[in-house]
Amino acid sequence: MPRTTPEEVRVGLIGLGLMGTSIAACLLSAGHPVSAVERDASRRKSARRRVRALLAASRKEGLLKDDPSTLVRQLAAQEGYASLEGCQLVIESATENLQLKRGVIRDVEDVVSSRAIIGTNTSGLPVTDLQSGARHPERILGIHWAEPAHITRFMEVVCGEQTSLTCARRVLSLARHWGKEPSLLRRDLRGFIANRIMYAMLREAFYLVESGYATIEDVDRSLRNDMGYWITFAGPFRFMDLTGIPAYAAVMQGLFPELNCSVKVPGLMRKVVASGARGVSNAKGFYRYTPAAALRWEKQFLKFSYEIRRLARKYSEDAGGSNDYY
Repeated sequence: MPRTTPEEVRVGLIGLGLMGTSIAACLLSAGHPVSAVERDASRRKSARRRVRALLAASRKEGLLKDDPSTLVRQLAAQEGYASLEGCQLVIESATENLQLKRGVIRDVEDVVSSRAIIGTNTSGLPVTDLQSGARHPERILGIHWAEPAHITRFMEVVCGEQTSLTCARRVLSLARHWGKEPSLLRRDLRGFIANRIMYAMLREAFYLVESGYATIEDVDRSLRNDMGYWITFAGPFRFMDLTGIPAYAAVMQGLFPELNCSVKVPGLMRKVVASGARGVSNAKGFYRYTPAAALRWEKQFLKFSYEIRRLARKYSEDAGGSNDYY
């Protein structure tokens, strides 16, 4: 990627679904012109309206100073890939399917320069597998966003086996410009950092419920009021520093052998999925919702996302001390 100021970087975006729309809002907020590829005609037609609504909400919450109507003019949505020509960074946010994403990357390579960086927004597929067969695998890396992408400070930049560290560092620099606090994975690993830790937690949560130790409500309540209390302020290693390391070693010795290590999808999860539940999007999940209640939860989650971001910004990663580690 040529050395330009962040705002001068033209960004391509594949897909304008839920995640793609909020990624577009994030990029536009940072001053980037965005060329989006979306095959669904209705999504293309409504793209600016949907992105403008996200930008307007960000401005109302005090996270955006610019006029949303001005910013959204920098978004162009087309059906074909030719519009990506001249983009210095392309982010694909297609469905989580290896062959589909490989095909998207090949289509992108047909139109962009050999120096353009290609980022894949995958949460579980190995980046190395997506590099296979590419003309320039060194410029392909993972850019793992969290929803809502225009609000959260989370981002993981993931190197495949052939990814150039120079490309990864360039994306890390851009990520900070986007208002993120990015993490770098120097080696490819399925699930990356956050998902590996979250799914270990989910496995244990299902075990506790299915074994009759606690209800779904009790598990949620305990985690909200313990982990939810501190984890925005400090990650697990900083938290152990703050609360006394030796006690954790003692608990690990007795507890680790008793933790669930099943490699199967929990039965409760299979049952809920088989029922057609998708969560609040269709008002059916682990909890029961009326359509009105599901909508209230969606709105509360968005409001909470803004509020927790404001809180997190009051406390830097450094907090005035050294970032050296053991």
